[in-house]
Amino acid sequence: MTRTDQQQNASSQLEQLFADGWEFTLRESPLFATSFGDHRFDDKLRATSEADHERRDKQEREFLKRLDGIERAALSPGEQLNYDIFKRFGQQGIAEHGFRSYRMPITKMGGFHSGFAELPLHVSLRTTQDYDNYIARLRAFPQLVEDHIDVMRAGMRDGQVPADVTLANVEKTITPHIVDNPEDSPLFKPFVKFPPTVPDTGRARLTEAGRTAIAESLLPAYARFLEFVTKEYVPAARREIAATALPNGEAFYSHRVRMFTSTDITPQEVHELGHAEIKRIRDEMETIIREVKFKGSFKEFVEFLRTDDQFYAKTPEELMKENAYVLKRMDGELPTLFGRMPRMPYGIRTVPDYTAPNTTTAYYWSCAPDGSRAGFYYINTYDLKSRPLYEIEALAYHEAVPGHHFQIALAQELEDIPNFRRFGGFTAFVEGWALYAERLGLEVGFYTDPYRNFGRLIYSAWRASRLVVDTGMHALGWTRQQAIDYMDENTALTRLNIENEVDRYIAWPGQALAYKIGELKIRELRARAERALGEAFDIRAFHDVLLGSGAVPLDVLEAMIDGWIASEKKGHAGG
Repeated sequence: MTRTDQQQNASSQLEQLFADGWEFTLRESPLFATSFGDHRFDDKLRATSEADHERRDKQEREFLKRLDGIERAALSPGEQLNYDIFKRFGQQGIAEHGFRSYRMPITKMGGFHSGFAELPLHVSLRTTQDYDNYIARLRAFPQLVEDHIDVMRAGMRDGQVPADVTLANVEKTITPHIVDNPEDSPLFKPFVKFPPTVPDTGRARLTEAGRTAIAESLLPAYARFLEFVTKEYVPAARREIAATALPNGEAFYSHRVRMFTSTDITPQEVHELGHAEIKRIRDEMETIIREVKFKGSFKEFVEFLRTDDQFYAKTPEELMKENAYVLKRMDGELPTLFGRMPRMPYGIRTVPDYTAPNTTTAYYWSCAPDGSRAGFYYINTYDLKSRPLYEIEALAYHEAVPGHHFQIALAQELEDIPNFRRFGGFTAFVEGWALYAERLGLEVGFYTDPYRNFGRLIYSAWRASRLVVDTGMHALGWTRQQAIDYMDENTALTRLNIENEVDRYIAWPGQALAYKIGELKIRELRARAERALGEAFDIRAFHDVLLGSGAVPLDVLEAMIDGWIASEKKGHAGG
């Protein structure tokens, strides 16, 4: 066999593996398949029993076995990168499965049960068939509940249970969906107003079928889940907050640190880095306090920010309008920062009432891959005294543009990488980019109000404090109160936000480390490019390269940027 034949064989094998892997992803994730535009599974939900998780793990191992049988050296450089990233995803998934983290699927912030209530927002409902499929999914919800109870009971048996503090008031995420009248369920909303594409002749049948499905399937399933959670699951929760309290917990947390940062950094190194970042940011904060001529200590200034009415919206509508204004201004500046921009738009929505009290300040929900739904920036309007206006700019730039929506929508539109890279990614890149994006507002002339610039630093300090408190609680013996006190002393977040955030870190070990680790790497690479290229440095070209390959691991990103720098230097030298 000639070298060319070897290359063709290896390329064909790799392409087929990626195709088979993607087909498996679509079959195993029916809701994602629907959003992707593949409608073969529109009447189904994801199977999530203990047996299903074992089956998926076995298939993942088979994919990696096939990958190992492909001659990597015969592949092109681009194919080798795809090979390496596919392998990394697979290895991470197998490792994560080995720690059985899937057995802890709910917290007081929500879970599959609260996510399901938003089904009408995330599926297409334009035809009679769409509605029939929607009704079939309502009918399938009881099995989804039983599957989750199955894995949660396995966790109760083997010690994979959440910390009790992360389940406080969890019943409040379930009870809003148990209503006396099926028409009061949020899942009945599609039957209140049909689109004109659904014929009038079939609407009565669909409405009655939807009402019956909610009454006979949905409501009893929610009631069944509430009984299980309150009578069995919450009493079984562990008292310890640290991930190291879980079976093989020390190895689990070390794995989580590696997975979420895409580096080999240790928990102790992360902890020390966090302290150093907090000190650096505090110096910048003190400069602003002097700038506004505040007479008092840092703590007194923070208290002023937390309590003065000038910094808070009077109504949810005012908060939403302020966010919309900030984002529309940023939209107009994007061409100064990027040469390539995503086609898909984004919108803003309020966080649903049934999760708002116990969830984060805001979050992003990505656009549908088939272009049928825009991306959405969700804003929490619960307890307006916990949503200061001076934080809006940083938060909006992080979650929408030029942060999550910009990066994720752009990645989905890339045409020269496999689907598993277009629609998957590494958290340190995704969250690191969004945190980096917060600071881009400075570069286009925003944050002109010193209090809003202080809000940007609050958010930077918040992410830096995560490095300290996440590792503190999960690896170094910190209590929940120690974590709350540390964030209270070093950020100006409101008390409710701090408590919700700390509980999020307890429930989701390691994830919060990705933000600051990723941002620091991106800023390091930008500084390197600026030094190397001098006046030839082009911020638009740098950002296009940075975002042009999807959400890659940080070491891969570094190699890509180094290669771009070398190419740019060579090009300018030749010119």
